[in-house]
Amino acid sequence: MSLTGLGTLAAMDNWRRRLRLDPIPALLAAEDEALEYFARRDLGEEDVEPICHLWSLTGARKILRKQQPDGAWDRSGGRKKHEAVNYRLIETWKQFRFLVDVYGFTREDPSAARAAEYLFSCQTEEGDIRGMLANQVAAYYTGAILSLLIKVGYEDDPRIEMGFRWLLSRRQEDLGWSEALITRDLDRETLYRLTSQVEEPVDLNRSRPFSHNSTGMVLRAFAAHSMYRRSEAARTAAGLLKSRFFQPDRNTSYQAASYWVKFQYPFWWNNLVAALDSVSLIDPSRDEKMEEALRWLTDHQAEDGLWNASYVEARDAARPSDRETRLWVSLAICRVLRRVMSGDSQAQGQ
Repeated sequence: MSLTGLGTLAAMDNWRRRLRLDPIPALLAAEDEALEYFARRDLGEEDVEPICHLWSLTGARKILRKQQPDGAWDRSGGRKKHEAVNYRLIETWKQFRFLVDVYGFTREDPSAARAAEYLFSCQTEEGDIRGMLANQVAAYYTGAILSLLIKVGYEDDPRIEMGFRWLLSRRQEDLGWSEALITRDLDRETLYRLTSQVEEPVDLNRSRPFSHNSTGMVLRAFAAHSMYRRSEAARTAAGLLKSRFFQPDRNTSYQAASYWVKFQYPFWWNNLVAALDSVSLIDPSRDEKMEEALRWLTDHQAEDGLWNASYVEARDAARPSDRETRLWVSLAICRVLRRVMSGDSQAQGQ
């Protein structure tokens, strides 16, 4: 794909005028066909080829070569420490993220449909997706996986509705989300046993404050769904998540405030960019907390117009060679900025 559309993108719109540097040229010069496709589609409002064009790219085919006949991916090597942990579920979630968020796969592709069906096969009768923590429930993984299944084309599937009903039934008293394991004062040995062996799920202590890390990952499902993103539950949780920007988490192992500025793409854990991506789809209004986050992003733009993958101390920072992550994180930031700063209602749906 050439850069012939650069002239169209050069017509600066509102959100780009508010930045010190225009990030679009650096994204288009990255020599990453998938990245360029989404930059043109989501930021430049260009007509692009059908999304299936990306499915034949080398990176996508490399991922699919390791897919198993049942749609899953298996963890390579001898790293399967605990029989009660579903390592195939973990690996499938890892690879499916790239297919959906980097290469734009939908259920129209048979390989993506098989992967989705494998993920659904890990859904319990209650509605959660279980196995990553042995038999313990994990609302944060359920929400994050549901978000991908919605994006790939299963929004109207009854299994998605069952997942949302389960998520809504698992809220804390403050209407955010946490995890049962971290709402109980368990020692390390007990935690290890519960997440490595088949044990009865721990009861949720709903009186404990919500965890913004759990809430951020759950909220991705609501943001991805055209109906649930407009729900009162989503707007309430989005407000709770914003209230914790740049603060330590209240009750999780990912407690340090620095996790807000350690970025990944595709998203895994909660961080500022992942949280803003969901919040801006649910409620893009520019209140005080949203303005604080926008100022942080505009203040931390690098000299090449992009953003770094991590803003923590050097010993924890992403390696300088993580150029690909940096580019995709920058694209995600640009999507958020356009959605919130341009006031474009169509951009809010991307």
